[in-house]
Amino acid sequence: MFSRGEEPVAAAVKAAVKDALAALIQAAPGRSVEVRIPPYAAVQAIPGRTHRRGTPSAVVETDARTWLELCVGRIKWADATNSVRASGERSDLSPWLPLFGE
Repeated sequence: MFSRGEEPVAAAVKAAVKDALAALIQAAPGRSVEVRIPPYAAVQAIPGRTHRRGTPSAVVETDARTWLELCVGRIKWADATNSVRASGERSDLSPWLPLFGE
């Protein structure tokens, strides 16, 4: 992971974001919530009503730094409300975070 104030290499961030999203899909398979980490990736996860086309009914979007800090437990979901935009049913990812240790 990287320290506050340090700018990580873009390729490393992209790989880490994609790996963490893959871990989310494995931990919470489904297609009811779209998780977006622009500009790196977006996936559908979380069990429930399946989203097929158009605007998803549940969306979570945040920046890469916040996503990675959530995934490793450096910050908690409840403490990331200023950095995470979450809307719709099942958009609370706290049951699945952190994805990697604590």
